[in-house]
Amino acid sequence: MARRRRGLPVNGVLLLDKPAGLSSNHALQRARRLFQAQKAGHTGTLDPMATGLLPVCFGEATKFSAHLLEADKVYRTRVELGAITDTGDAEGEVVERRKVPRLTEPDIEGVLTRFRGEIEQVPPMYSALKHQGRKLYELAREGKSIERAARRVTVYDARLLSLADTAFDLEARVSKGTYIRTLAEDIGQALGCGAHISALRRLATGPFTSEGMLTLDALEALPGQPEREAVLLPVDVLVDHLPRLEVDATAASRLTHGQPAQVDAGELAEGEAARLYCDEAFLGLGVVAGPQEVAPKRLLSSAAE
Repeated sequence: MARRRRGLPVNGVLLLDKPAGLSSNHALQRARRLFQAQKAGHTGTLDPMATGLLPVCFGEATKFSAHLLEADKVYRTRVELGAITDTGDAEGEVVERRKVPRLTEPDIEGVLTRFRGEIEQVPPMYSALKHQGRKLYELAREGKSIERAARRVTVYDARLLSLADTAFDLEARVSKGTYIRTLAEDIGQALGCGAHISALRRLATGPFTSEGMLTLDALEALPGQPEREAVLLPVDVLVDHLPRLEVDATAASRLTHGQPAQVDAGELAEGEAARLYCDEAFLGLGVVAGPQEVAPKRLLSSAAE
């Protein structure tokens, strides 16, 4: 006999404003408890020190969360000059101090131009990447250092917001896999004085921005479950970038039973994924199998009921 999953069948996407001091998983679990949700997952970790946008997927939305892992992201960070830490941020131990030259905004801008576009970046030891089944930060805490291959990432924009004597604020839009801590360290190295970050806030992930984010405190203040579920975005927002196909009831029945169906795919190419709807209800994703045929790819469990 299958075990019944504890909790409520909550479905949707929460734009959570993660607080500082909590890991992404702890923030996720607190949100899950607030919603009494059976199933939840997040779409890319934030360091405990970092704050800001952490999309949390509940229920059926977890099936489509991988689409956000590939998304571009926007961050705002404070770069502290003159001190290098073992973690690349203010939570680490200072391993070297250097004199900070008198810098002007044109000085910073001149260096930033070298970090815009496609660059190579070596992932930090204090990261969740794995080596032989173990997370790098676990090895780093044991005093071990593993050679890491450089990765190609893209910094679409890096904009200087303000400059103080030994620190500056930076806003960056980057591709997946870009470490802002490493970007700041590399900029500090290029300036000749070293650097680490003392604050980091994520402002956007893919189509989602900080507008509409809710803190855990704001969620706790809502009077009940209906009010909490009302703040969730629908499941299909995660795949809104894919083309949309309308199917009739007959095709919907076949698709939800795992069979290909006759559907006019229009100008979509064979192998292309699309969102499927029947009577405005989201069914899930299909893949074009031919000019007049679509096969199921990933469907909502509720679509087959």
